[in-house]
Amino acid sequence: MSETTPEMQAAGAGSGPAGWAAYGAIVALGALLFTVSWRYPAEMPVIGPYEFSWPIYLTVALSVFWYLRGLARLAPGARPALWRRLAFAAGVLLIWIAVQTGYEYVAQRMFFLNRIQHVVMHHVGPVLIGLSMAGPVIVAGGPDWLGRVTRSRPVGAVMAVIQQPAVATILFVGLFYFWLIPPVHFVAMLDQRLYQVMNWSMVVDGILFWAMVLDTRPRPPASARFGVRAALSVAVMFPQIVLGALITFATTDIFPYYAYCGRYFPGIDAVTDQQIGGIIIWIPPAMMSAIGLLVVLGNMRRAEVKV
Repeated sequence: MSETTPEMQAAGAGSGPAGWAAYGAIVALGALLFTVSWRYPAEMPVIGPYEFSWPIYLTVALSVFWYLRGLARLAPGARPALWRRLAFAAGVLLIWIAVQTGYEYVAQRMFFLNRIQHVVMHHVGPVLIGLSMAGPVIVAGGPDWLGRVTRSRPVGAVMAVIQQPAVATILFVGLFYFWLIPPVHFVAMLDQRLYQVMNWSMVVDGILFWAMVLDTRPRPPASARFGVRAALSVAVMFPQIVLGALITFATTDIFPYYAYCGRYFPGIDAVTDQQIGGIIIWIPPAMMSAIGLLVVLGNMRRAEVKV
């Protein structure tokens, strides 16, 4: 993500009474959602969690709170454009819908709905968050320790490795392939802990990859040149097209988990379910790559004008 400027670091010390009150409200809302999810699931609103997760809830709630507080703390000229703020809101909302609402229930019972879930987690949501350039705003609105952690040497060393272009590409494509190896997918969908690892890996890897690719800055301080980032947008497209085509044209049921658990739409057979899922793997990620390429080229043109 983009560099934190001195204006963005002016978020200052301590949360103050208002900050602690906000944290208390976040915890209280989480406790309410947990109670309703556990004791009264039929009363849960559609946008509420199907299976409440404290880690997911706190990650989303704190990110949104720190982002809003960061906007309030920044000077008007340091704030991101309105369209970037809307992109952040849309990206976070889409990821929340994918992993913490009733949609998760149906995504566990139809392959093509599961593919929509993963495309949102790995592509659409992270692309929107990458476009938002939200990192510096969240750091500006977060507590002091958050800024220290993001600027620490261990975090910098890890980011230097995982945002190497070759490593980032292998992780981005490899994770998408790995979780679709039929035996791995079967176990991951049944094992709750592995299921959470799968979902977290999709979201975190997607955000890290697209934040690097869509960074508006030249190198340095960005981790890769604009030409390399444009190449990455294209490079990740073709392996996913191949994977989508292989699944689309399969003539047997290669993901038996959905038959084992019972399909949400029994009128859609296994092969048809896979065909729709394969097309979802094939087309929307390719569209995200094309959008990413256009954004990178636009960022490169604007950087050249500034020079």
